[in-house]
Amino acid sequence: MPSEHESQCCGARVRIKDGKIEVLTKPRIKHCPLHESLYNVEGGITRETVRKTMEIKMAKYGFCCRHRVFDDTVVVPYGSSEIIKTCLEQSLLDAAVTVCDGAGTVITANPSLVQGIGAHMTGLIKTSPIKEVIDFVESHDGIVLDKNSAEIDQERGVELAAKLGFKRVAVSVASFQAEVIGRIRRLEKALGVKAAIFSVCNTCASQVDVKHILKADIVCASASKILRKKVAPKALLQVGVAIPVFALTPLGKRLVLVYLVNFNDKLVIFRSSKLPYQAKGRGPTLNL
Repeated sequence: MPSEHESQCCGARVRIKDGKIEVLTKPRIKHCPLHESLYNVEGGITRETVRKTMEIKMAKYGFCCRHRVFDDTVVVPYGSSEIIKTCLEQSLLDAAVTVCDGAGTVITANPSLVQGIGAHMTGLIKTSPIKEVIDFVESHDGIVLDKNSAEIDQERGVELAAKLGFKRVAVSVASFQAEVIGRIRRLEKALGVKAAIFSVCNTCASQVDVKHILKADIVCASASKILRKKVAPKALLQVGVAIPVFALTPLGKRLVLVYLVNFNDKLVIFRSSKLPYQAKGRGPTLNL
């Protein structure tokens, strides 16, 4: 069966078709300390380094492949999957609606599966079903929204989670789907659920996206200058400096704080009269 997947990497759009990688657009980022440390990138981010990153993700982690690796090791200190995993373990959340290459939208109450899916998976735009991936997800208490198409539809994912009886549901929404956030908010009362919305993969977020992203509970700023300017001042809490994560609601703040209680590294916490808090030279730089 033909296989085709599209995702964003460093702001570049990448297609993987039948195992072959094609970088469709120029990266939006020219330097990112986190990306460089994870994938051993040197000399700045180019189309070629994006291609090499995808090769590493496919070879080492099975991204968009039958040998997909579901390793629940913490990768990003304040990553969305890491926060969701911890809050599921601590019973603040009942389930998560996430996105997995080879499966599409997935609903699960399994913390390990959430992290296994999300550890190295970013910016998935569309994907094709991969039987081995779907089989693994289902054998680890995951429910695939549509096994035939591997459709990505977070709104329908929340609807299904509600039908399954989950009341407190985390859901990740990428910037290129940002308008879904408002639709999920409108569903909450009708479905009798509380959605903890994580706005993720925001490097390419536009001015239009901001009004939707502001309705989220937790926002990863990625490399977006727009979010640092427009979203950060409305945040109740910031974690991280190089790639800040903003909690915009009391629920988002609580989820982050519970995650930090269970975070093993040392922390410095202090008040700030305004956000974002930034340290020169710590964050990504853009090609814009």
